[in-house]
Formats: sequence, C-alpha cells, structure tokens
Amino acid sequence: MKIFISADIEGVTGVTQWEETEHGGKDYEMARRQMSLEAAAACEAILEAGHTVVIRDAHNDACNILPDLLPEGAELIRGWMCHPASMMAGIDESFDAAMYIGYHSAAFTNTSPLAHTTNLKRYNYIKINDRIASEFTINSLWADLCGIPSIYLSGDEGICGTAKEEYPGIVTTAVKKGIGSGTWNMHPKAAIRQIKEDVAGSLGMAHSLRESSDHYVLEIQYKSHMDARSASWYPGVTQIDAHTVRFESKRFYDVRVAMSFIG
Repeated sequence: MKIFISADIEGVTGVTQWEETEHGGKDYEMARRQMSLEAAAACEAILEAGHTVVIRDAHNDACNILPDLLPEGAELIRGWMCHPASMMAGIDESFDAAMYIGYHSAAFTNTSPLAHTTNLKRYNYIKINDRIASEFTINSLWADLCGIPSIYLSGDEGICGTAKEEYPGIVTTAVKKGIGSGTWNMHPKAAIRQIKEDVAGSLGMAHSLRESSDHYVLEIQYKSHMDARSASWYPGVTQIDAHTVRFESKRFYDVRVAMSFIG
C-alpha cells in the first residue's frame, strides 16, 4: 500500500498557544520537533508494515518538519505547490489511503484554544452542506475525490470526535484535550507510542470510502465585510449578508477551487 500523510502542528501534544506554532515564536522549536516525531511515528508504523509513505508538511509555510527525524524510506513534501488541494497537494489516485497527523478543531468550536479553519484571522467559520467544516472535513473530501479513503487521524479530542462522526471507521488518537485557553496533554513520548500503535492497527483494518454527496453548498462567514464583498465577485458566489457568502456545485472539486480564490 501507498499512504499519504498530511501533517499539521496545532493538534500536536503540548502545543497550546499561537506563538508556539510560528517560526521564531516562544517554544516553536519544541512544537516542530514534536510535530516531526509524531509524523515519524506514523511513518515508522507504515514502513514496518511493508508499505510506502509520503508525508506533506501542511502547516504555515509548509517547512516545519525536521527531515532528519523521519525514518529512512519516508518521502517528505515541503513548501506549497500552488494547487487547490493545499494541505493535500501531492495526493493522487496512486495512493491507497490518507492519514492526518497533528490536526485540530474547527473554527467556531470550543474544543481547542487553537481552533480555526485554514485562516484564523480571516474567517468566523466555514460550512459545507450546513455543517461546520474543519480542515479534516475539507481535506478528507479532497481525498474522496481521488478515490482514497481516510483511515487515521491524530490531534485534539475535538477533531477526533469530528472525524469519527464524518468518516465512520476512521481510527483516531486524541493526544490532548482543549479546555478554555488551555490544553490537557499526553506525555510526548506516550503520544508517539500511541500514534505508532494506532496507525499500525488502522493498516490492518478494512476501509472504504464514505457515501458521497451529489451536491455541495459552501458557506463562508468572514470577519471583515470587505472580504465578503470581494469574494462575491467570484463566478457563482452569492453574498447572503454583510459577512457571509455561499457557493454551490455538484462537484466538490469546484468548491475547493472556489475556496482557493475566495479564501
């Protein structure tokens, strides 16, 4: 099997404040190291099972994972590819399964102090088919588009619950719980061990694509009314109030392309 991993940082154990997620920020080096080690644990489980793995660094400038902490045999994608798939850029029909490491709760939820969806400063929320959308929601739909099931996710307790609701059969590892502006975390080494164990378990299970929709409604509420007005000029976008726009299509591909222009 060939596995694609999308890795973020806000769902990594210990990471609690925004400064920790930014280059040059206090404790960023600690956060990127743990991100790298949690990603490495997933890669080790995949390689030890005899499969191949490609991991996409999908946080901020996409240059966070320390390559020398990954096991030999894992391939790493760094930097952005100027592609609408964004955090999933690099995945295609040649892969057999998708995994997500270090994922976090969606914007407009209260299960992480780092809750956001794609852009903290730009949106109040993103909805797809009237449901609050997380980055997992968006990225797993892109994997579905490629015919690839999503089989594993690690992150905060909130996003693990979301993943299980949206994708029956997915295996998750909750490495922390968000409480107000704080987090309750697994020990870093325990998180690494648990991720490796759970990834290995997911590889031994039968997985299939979830039922697809024949119609997609994207709704974005911006923090700024000016952003909503600007987005309204994209073909097919309707402005429904001062801060909110809507876009509809029978194809998720069209929705994701629209997001790359109005996001």
